[in-house]
Amino acid sequence: MAKNLLNKYVWLVETIYKAKRITFEEINEKWLDNDMSEGVELALRTFHKWRIAAEEMFGLVIECERKGGYHYYIENADEIKSGSLRSWLLNTISVSNLLIDNQNLKERILLEEIPSGQGYLSTIIDAMKKNNVIRMTYQSYWREESNTFNVHPYCIKLFKQRWYMLAWNPYYQRLMIYAVDRIYDMNILKDQKYKMPEDFVPSEFFDSFYGIIANSQPKVEKVILKVSAGQANYMRSLPLHWTQEEIKRSDEYSLFELRICPEFDFQQEVLAKGEDFEVLEPIWLRKELAGKIKRMWNKYKED
Repeated sequence: MAKNLLNKYVWLVETIYKAKRITFEEINEKWLDNDMSEGVELALRTFHKWRIAAEEMFGLVIECERKGGYHYYIENADEIKSGSLRSWLLNTISVSNLLIDNQNLKERILLEEIPSGQGYLSTIIDAMKKNNVIRMTYQSYWREESNTFNVHPYCIKLFKQRWYMLAWNPYYQRLMIYAVDRIYDMNILKDQKYKMPEDFVPSEFFDSFYGIIANSQPKVEKVILKVSAGQANYMRSLPLHWTQEEIKRSDEYSLFELRICPEFDFQQEVLAKGEDFEVLEPIWLRKELAGKIKRMWNKYKED
């Protein structure tokens, strides 16, 4: 029942968001076209219950404009595009509803494989709620053997279909990133607490980075990318970083400026774009990527 109600809340928010301005009568028409209605009209009292519940759950304010008829709209609609947890949850459930309603097309809807590891998310979240220390067995991508140790979980982050945990490692006395799908065992130490720094803000910690490779003392640099005209459109619709700014545009290419720490995962992303991307600044990064490209060439030039 709870899941069914959640789906209805998401449907209501999505319907109002897509319409921008919509009357209750129009909402009712769309409701009757949906399989969830089972042909039963949406009562005004029920509509307001769903509206209030959706506001509380997703932090979205659904207002009514009385001028020119009663039209409902989402006052803070920009929140849906903000990338927050609530907007992510809203979008995820919305897509889930869409797939469920179209199971007859399941052979024609292809999804990505997601690595295992989600089973430990609830344990990590429970530990974060009560600031409990976690003891886990972990095997990194770079080591052949696993190790068991304690960590203080600070936050979790989703990046490219994988979940990661940012945690303080008491042994190394620093923050470290752990891929959740590389955890083989995990237990909450209920008798051991940790104190998270009051001035630590997870989103700000990752602000200067592209992905999940980060350090506690970031060195932000100005990065200039020369991007081919075809790929520039992709960059405009899906920026590499929130600081991205297009500083020059021509028929052949565009220049994009980013203020970022160009760590390993950012470098890998640029290399993955191939000949459509060229680093102009900083010079050390240009040379670093040139060296990697040369080593790649050396592996293929014999063919």
